[in-house]
Amino acid sequence: MPEDTGEPGQRGTFHFQVFNGSITNAAQNVNALRQMWLDRTLIDGDDIGPGDPHDFDDGAWHSSCHLMGAGGVRENADGRLMWLEISHDPTHDEYFASLTIRESTGIQTVAVDSAEGRFLLNNSRLLGFVEGNSTGRISARRVYDSPHLFNLWRRQDFDQPIASTLEGGKVWEHWCTTRDIRPTHRIGTLVLTAYVTLTAALGDRFPAVVARGRRDYGHPMQLCAMVRAGFVSEASATLDITPRPLLPAADSLLLEAEPIKSLLAVEMLDWTKAPSYYMFARRLSSWSKAKEVKNDLKKFPA
Repeated sequence: MPEDTGEPGQRGTFHFQVFNGSITNAAQNVNALRQMWLDRTLIDGDDIGPGDPHDFDDGAWHSSCHLMGAGGVRENADGRLMWLEISHDPTHDEYFASLTIRESTGIQTVAVDSAEGRFLLNNSRLLGFVEGNSTGRISARRVYDSPHLFNLWRRQDFDQPIASTLEGGKVWEHWCTTRDIRPTHRIGTLVLTAYVTLTAALGDRFPAVVARGRRDYGHPMQLCAMVRAGFVSEASATLDITPRPLLPAADSLLLEAEPIKSLLAVEMLDWTKAPSYYMFARRLSSWSKAKEVKNDLKKFPA
């Protein structure tokens, strides 16, 4: 497995551009992520995860939707919490990496890569991550996808009430958006770009920890492939961390899939031990322990 030197340069077989151990917010990394998720030599067959016919012809590995549905928390230089995620702009049906913070005038959301977003992130401290919701609301409200946009999957079909146990939420929303990530697909390219920006802001452990939220759907081997490709380091993939259950009140707010409500949710949580990872209680038993990941890495083909 490739080692992470923590210095500027490239990492892994897909030559991800890294700095201080994490991928950078660069077009090169958007292309590398696209190529990795479309690769069928690292991952194929059952290891790519379940799906309908043709879901993986031009689409990303199964774990991609879980990674894109998740978010993270940083503490601003003056002590305020900042919620970072992929958000949806309904004006043009676009996705972008967003930062939500409490200001004196109220809670505001800005683009991570805007001048204001970069200013707020300056000298901030990582606190941890939150699993994406796979029930409840989606972020793209009032969209009406044609059946042909995402291989018959439609985002509006996964916008569920927060009390519903049906499949829904941001994870299923991004299952749709990642069914075609070729350069010619506008939305697929937008979510790739947003995810690279988000990961650059939250660091190397963000995708590695979120990928460990399942021991099924091919996620263990997909995490190994991410290490081999250089998207994450082996150290991040094997981080000694145990997820914590979300408080019920925070759980309900996160199911709304709105940046303001998500900030209210994370403000309820304990971030004294960083980095922390919060999961919805119903899937805590599927967590991939560090020793399991280490064994997976040993078995992954050289």
